Parts: sequence; C-alpha cells; structure tokens
Amino acid sequence: MIFRRFHRAVIFFIVLLAFSSVAIAQKKKKGSADQPQGIKQREAEFYFTEGEKFFILEDYAKALLYYERSQEIDPENATLHYKIAEVLAKGTRQEDLQKASASIETALKLEKGNKYFYQLAASIYNGLGKFDKAAEIYEKMIDEIKGTDEYLFELAAIYQYANKPEEAIKVYNKAESILGINETSSIQKQRLYLELGKTKEAIAEGDKLINAFPDEERYVMGFAEILAQKGQRSLGISYLEKFIQTNNNANNAKMLLAGMYRDSNQEQKARELLLPLFENASVDLNSKIIILGAYSTEINQSKSAGNTETEKQEFALKLFEKLVSTYPNETNVHILGGDLYLSAGKNQEAQTQYLKAIELGDSNYEVWQNLLYIESQQDQFDNILKHTESALELFPNQGMLYYFNGYANFRKHRYTDAIDAFEQVKKLVTDNKSLLAEVNSMLGDSYNSLKQYEKSDQAFEAALAIAPNNYSVLNNYSYYLSLRKENLEKADKMASQLVKNNPDNPTYLDTYAWVLYVRGKFKEARKIIERAINTGQANATHIEHYGDILYQLGEVNEAVQQWEKARGLNAKSETLNKKIANRRVYE
Repeated sequence: MIFRRFHRAVIFFIVLLAFSSVAIAQKKKKGSADQPQGIKQREAEFYFTEGEKFFILEDYAKALLYYERSQEIDPENATLHYKIAEVLAKGTRQEDLQKASASIETALKLEKGNKYFYQLAASIYNGLGKFDKAAEIYEKMIDEIKGTDEYLFELAAIYQYANKPEEAIKVYNKAESILGINETSSIQKQRLYLELGKTKEAIAEGDKLINAFPDEERYVMGFAEILAQKGQRSLGISYLEKFIQTNNNANNAKMLLAGMYRDSNQEQKARELLLPLFENASVDLNSKIIILGAYSTEINQSKSAGNTETEKQEFALKLFEKLVSTYPNETNVHILGGDLYLSAGKNQEAQTQYLKAIELGDSNYEVWQNLLYIESQQDQFDNILKHTESALELFPNQGMLYYFNGYANFRKHRYTDAIDAFEQVKKLVTDNKSLLAEVNSMLGDSYNSLKQYEKSDQAFEAALAIAPNNYSVLNNYSYYLSLRKENLEKADKMASQLVKNNPDNPTYLDTYAWVLYVRGKFKEARKIIERAINTGQANATHIEHYGDILYQLGEVNEAVQQWEKARGLNAKSETLNKKIANRRVYE
C-alpha cells in the first residue's frame, strides 16, 4: 500500500511538472506584466492539482470535474486533455469512450512526442473495437518516437484481433529485424502461418527459432504442440525425437513425446519412455499425474464398455507404485491412486489410497464420495458413519453424504437416525429421481419399523410416483399392508403386478401368497406359495406360510409337517414352536 501511494505521488509530480512547464512557457510568451493571465494560470493549476488529488483517491467523478474546469481556462494544455481522456476511459459506457477518444486526439495534436498519449489512445480505440485506428496510433508512435520499437508486439497483436494475420506477420518480421530472433515473434508467426494453411512457412519459423536456441527445450516442445494441434502430430514427434537424441536429459520433452506416442497409438514406445521418467524426481509431477490420470480414465471407460485391459492396468499400477514411492506425502498422488485402483476394480487398495489422501488433508468432495461408495460395497457401516460425520463438517450441503449416512443407519436398524438423514437428502437433492425413489423406499421401511404407518405409506407412494415398477417398493408396501390388514385391494394389485413381472422370484411369490391369505383366498394362495416352494429357493418364512395356508384349508397334518420343516431352518421361532405344539395357527 505504501509503494502504491508513493508510485501515485511520483506520477502526480511528473504530471504536475508537465502542467507547470506548459504554464511557464506561456508566461514567457505573455510576459510577466500580464497579471490577469497569471491569475488565470494559477487558477488553472489549482483546479488541476485538485483533480490530481481526487484521481489518486480514485474519486474519478470529482477528478473529471476539476480537470474540465482547468481545461476551460487552459484549453491548449495537452496534459489536461490526456487526463480527461484517462478518466473517461475508466468508464464502461461507449459514450464515455467516445468522449475519451476525442480528448486524447486533441492531446496528440497538441503534443506528438509523448508515448503515454499514444498508448492511452490505442487502449481507448481497442475498447471501442476500432482496431484499425488503434493500429494506426501505434504505427505513428513507433515512427515518431525513438525507442518505442518494443511496441511492435502490441501492434502485431492488434492486427491479430482485427483478423489481419498477414499484417501481423509483417509487423513481427519488422520486430525481428530490429530486435533479433525472439520467442514472441517466432511463436506467433508459427501459429499465424498454420492458421493460414502455410505449413511450410510455419515449419521454417519453428526451425529458425530452434536453430537460434538449440538447447532451449521449451521451444521445441512448444513447436511440437502447435504442430499436433494443427493435425501435424507425426511431424511434431519427429522434432521431439531429433531433439532428444542430442539432449538426453530433456525429460520434459520426453514426457511430451510419450504423450504424443500414446495419442498416435504407439503405446509400446510410450511405455519405454515413461518407466524411467516416473523414477526421475526431476520430472514435473503434474506431467506424471496427467499421464497416469489418462490411463485411469481409459481403464474406467474400458470397464464401462465391458472390457478389461489387464495389461494396461498392470502397467498403470506399476507407474503409480513408482510415483507414490517418490511422492509419499502428495495428496493428489494418493487421490490418483485411489481413482486408478477403483477403475481397476481393486476396492481395498483404492480405499487405502483415499484414506491416505484424507489424512494428508486438502482432499476434495469426490474423494469422500468414492471412499463411501467403496465402504458401502463392503458393508462397512461403522466406517461409513464415522466418515460421513467427518465429511459433513467439510461439505454440509452435499446430499449424497446424508444418503450414505442414512443408508448405514438403516442397515444397522437405527431407523430414527436413518430417517433424519434421508429427509435431509430430500431437501438437498431434487433432480436425481432414481436416488429420491431409493430414499423414499428406505423411508417407507424405516417409518414402518417405527410403526409410523401413515408416513410409511406416504414415502412408498412418493417412491412409486417416481418409479411405478420399483419391485422392492411394490413388495414391501404390499406386504406391510397385508400384515396390518389395511387397503388389501391395493396390496393385492401391487403384489399381482410384482409376480406378473417376476414369475420365478420366491420372495415376491410369497408376498402375493400372503396377501391372498389375509384376504381369505386360501386356494389361490396355495397355488402361489407352491410356486415359491418349487423354485428351490424358499426360506423358513415361505415354508411357514405354506403351513399356515394348508391349515386354513383343513390339512392340519400337512401343515404341521411344513412347520416342522420351517423350524429346521429357523429353530429360534417361538411362534413356530407354539404352532407345532398346539397344531394350530396364531394370528
């Protein structure tokens, strides 16, 4: 801040000197006896000084007012017209820029030897989109003021903005003839020639720069990248290969070459370069991460398409092992490792890497989400609860974190906590319909377990409104209604739809059979439950239900046999033991 004020004070002093010098000259012209003119001049200086004060304070409206009052008294002062233009140029309206252009033109007419006037004029015309005029201003400045050759680059850039590449090339050539072969001129000419389809000329420019600076790695890399962008990748590769032959330590060029080999489907050549590069600590870490990230993406895409590229996975993991041994405390390295292992289907290793990234800090939301996904796949519900609590402190508005928290609580039968989390998901997530259907399904189960049946039914209805054929919802909703003996016609309709679409699912068949049982349709229930038994996948509940149905049909002995069979699969059921002992059902 001190430097900024000092800098402004210096500018103020310089401008004030410029103003005063004009005043002195005028006094010499007029003569010291002309007192009224001297008074006016002092008044003009006063207004100018006030304007400078407000300009420094960035109160441009007041600064402009004082500059204009000074200019009314001293209309031939070029500095005043410059300052008025400078203030107006800070505005955003086209009207302000138009006025600024008029003021700076007046300043230039009054004083042609000030390069700052030209620079401001060019800037104003650029703002107005008048690139031809801006170019004209720079050309005049370079012609009339010695030592302004460096502004040839700005002039060339303006011609580029004006979509005049040939003119820009001429200016860059002029700059090169004065300043020598340089990076800016050469690289810009390469791009312009390629845009004009003049590949031969572009190559000549690249060669010229590389030959002038044969040991400058970034020049050959930049040229190779330009060639690749313009469809000349093979030519770019040849330049890199030639450079590396004489510059064996050009590791960044080697990394770029490896990437180009991969883009050209020359995987084996790329691998020969990459293995030693990943062992070399002097090679840029970000370049390594980009390469390995590309491998991770390719492996993931292949996996999504149903293909497993085992060889590519093994090579990528080998590169990662080299990387992590060199950079054991780099968060991004462990994040990349987690992504890579996850793409390769190695969830346990991916979990280890994500946990390490979190331990090191500065990990992003996706890391937490991937970690929780892995833990949910492995039923690590305690870990999920611990990590969602930590993640929610960092990302309190992420609905998926509440989803994982609710899911873990749901699976641990902590229904009140699950409901709290799922209700948060519904508040934060509105566009993911499949997720909302799943959340409402688990809310229906959770509310039912807490005997909050009205809320349970509402949640199931919300789930079915999104996904009418959600089999889990149709099964649970119809079964719960049958247990409560409520809305049985609806339960019958849902269960029959379920069985129609899943004719061999024993669980769904059992649900439909039980709905029919509760409705007193015992013969129909028997047909359905026997279909469930005949699948060979019936559990103790299904067989017990079969016994109940047989009992209602008067086949008591057969019913007891089924109950005994069910007890063999679930010996701890007191109700089942009671049925067998007393040879009857208990509602």
